[in-house]
Amino acid sequence: MKLLIGNKCYSSWSLRAWLLLKAKGIAFAEQLVLLDEPGFKDKVFAAAPGSGGTVPTLIDGEVAVWETLAIAEYLHDRFPQAGIWPADARARAHARAISSEMHAGFLSLRNACPMNLGKRYAARDRGPGVARDVARITAVWRQARERFGAGGPFLYGEFSAADAMFAPVVTRLDTYAITVDGVSQAYIEAVLTLPAYRDWLAGALAEPWIVAHDEVDEPSLADLRKL
Repeated sequence: MKLLIGNKCYSSWSLRAWLLLKAKGIAFAEQLVLLDEPGFKDKVFAAAPGSGGTVPTLIDGEVAVWETLAIAEYLHDRFPQAGIWPADARARAHARAISSEMHAGFLSLRNACPMNLGKRYAARDRGPGVARDVARITAVWRQARERFGAGGPFLYGEFSAADAMFAPVVTRLDTYAITVDGVSQAYIEAVLTLPAYRDWLAGALAEPWIVAHDEVDEPSLADLRKL
């Protein structure tokens, strides 16, 4: 299998699919398609004819799957013993529901705090929309951990597609220094110390490319340390 991804520093959607494959030990090759480069969609279409022209796109023989939730469902069917979704039916339903909510929502947090693994920002008030998003995200995290989290540090105990879906939010709460409750902070630490995530982060920090619209227009801690 091959996974088409964007820049590791910025591509939150690519992180989700890549992390799920890596954490579950599913062998794949990765192909980087640079974000914001001329001919981006043409390069995706060339590698995956008939796809959506977006990253991530998973290629498995003649099958091309785009959109992260669709990739998760394909992997669930392709590798039924891998634990892509929780084994318990109630937990699985909850995991799919909050993953769909993540896929479609939390636009205030996404817009105000784009994923940028190369910088860390000082804590500050980022507005009521971000506060509402963070309150909802941490509420569903606490609910998942309380109801289904026995047996491991992730939302449903063991790492699943739901954790992959929320991984970019974890990085945002960390890099933008957003304070959360103790249960949520413990969950954040579990994701950030996951070996698969550490591999992604190392690749992100080694990248030389800059995507201007994902560079927040405020001093970062990295910038301030240079002064």
